[in-house]
Amino acid sequence: MSPTASLRHLALTSLWAGALQVGTGCSAQPLAPPPLQSTLRWPVPAPPRIDPANPVLWVGLAPRLSAAMPLELRSGGGLMTLVTASGGRYSSPRLVLHWRTVPVQPALEIRRQVLGPFASFESAEEAAGRWRAAGVAPLIANPREWEVWAPLDAPLPEGLGQARRVEQTLSQRLVLELRRDDGPVLMEGPVRLETPGGLLWQGGLFQGPFRLQPDAYGTWALVEEVPVERYLQGVVPHEIGAGSPPAALAAQAVLARTWALRNQIRFHVDGYHLCADTQCQVYADPRQAGAAVRQAIAATRSQVLSWQGEPIHAVYHATNGGVAAGFEEVWSGPPLPYLKPFLDGPQALQTRFPLPLAAAQVAPLLSGGSALYGADHPRFRWSRTITAVQLGQALRATAPQLGTPQTVSVLERGVSGRVLALGIQGSGGSTVLRLDAIRRTLRQLPSTLFVVAPSGAGSWRFDGGGFGHGAGLSQAGAIDLARRGWTLQRILSRYYPGTTLQPLSALDTKAPGSAP
Repeated sequence: MSPTASLRHLALTSLWAGALQVGTGCSAQPLAPPPLQSTLRWPVPAPPRIDPANPVLWVGLAPRLSAAMPLELRSGGGLMTLVTASGGRYSSPRLVLHWRTVPVQPALEIRRQVLGPFASFESAEEAAGRWRAAGVAPLIANPREWEVWAPLDAPLPEGLGQARRVEQTLSQRLVLELRRDDGPVLMEGPVRLETPGGLLWQGGLFQGPFRLQPDAYGTWALVEEVPVERYLQGVVPHEIGAGSPPAALAAQAVLARTWALRNQIRFHVDGYHLCADTQCQVYADPRQAGAAVRQAIAATRSQVLSWQGEPIHAVYHATNGGVAAGFEEVWSGPPLPYLKPFLDGPQALQTRFPLPLAAAQVAPLLSGGSALYGADHPRFRWSRTITAVQLGQALRATAPQLGTPQTVSVLERGVSGRVLALGIQGSGGSTVLRLDAIRRTLRQLPSTLFVVAPSGAGSWRFDGGGFGHGAGLSQAGAIDLARRGWTLQRILSRYYPGTTLQPLSALDTKAPGSAP
């Protein structure tokens, strides 16, 4: 059995099961196994709290590293040094680490309730908050999708759905091995990687330092310890585009910095703060930050957007299609006072399309709107056709009883006109997709601002606007406004009314829901 298969096996046999003890009589008796360690997950040390005076993020460059092949690490120049948990140091411009399984003694008993999957961290966070209010200490995890974990005996609050039980006994774990002429070096705990010349990884060069460490699922992750200001060099050009006007780049820098601090608990369960993909912020090679990006980061150094002394949930997206969404139109949970729906255009259009946007007004808005801010974005308006076969495949996991989809209809819209509930009736039953689950399930749809109608037998046409969830800053809108001469402060005030731009040192950087 491969190392990966071994770790995924749900009922591994205890290594003590066949052990024998010689007694004083004529028969041998089996040794009693040691007591099991009972826990929600593989034990993982928490990442450090972020120090406002010297903020450093632990970013998971590569989560859940594959055990199917050796791990190859290459220096960007000079030697790399691998530092083991016991203090051993091994240097080379190229390091190849092999995977190996070793016994766990005593065996580890994983016992938990699991809620989910959730379409987003935000919806998982809302469910965890309700469990926390009932006196439970849940964990938010992302083994493949967002989940909420709690002890098996924890009472489940009403309205959270049904939790499933997970009970596993694990007697092996995955470790790294460095093979040397004088024998293998086993690395069972966190391994530090010092790279003065940087680490070449997935086509980019990252400065580090780095950590190789186990995660909550028994696999390992490659984590970079990156100062926040350098982190922004790897985020801003990949999120908004390096050629954006200075005020838009500055706004993106402030928001990316604020978002990172507010969301530092996303991967707390895995021993680091943030990931490097769209479940967090896209973080790639910082060398791609040109002079304009670096200037925007430097001009806003340590500046974050706050509400009542804490970093805001600084969500943003590519384009809102001309109308911004409220937080409650996108995710489960109460409204946020600084994320409000509004028409993103001149006053004349705000008068023509007052909010709440009536259902009958959504199609007229989508058929025009060229004067709305950010209208030159390629997905400001879009059209998609989804067949019954595609719809059935997308819903197979969550609604197996549905059968062949027959009708698709909008059941509820929000203040901005976005779809809050989409109903699908099939030959064997029906289902309703709500909020962020709509786009998470129907991934062809760029946004939830759409109208839908039949398009021939067994297919539906979705005509919509925008790309992304629609809450907070529209990057296309910010670029448009910056070209019109709007300042950084004016852009931020438009998309996050009532917030304050402050230095990081003046704020409480402990994220909501974070561990003490």
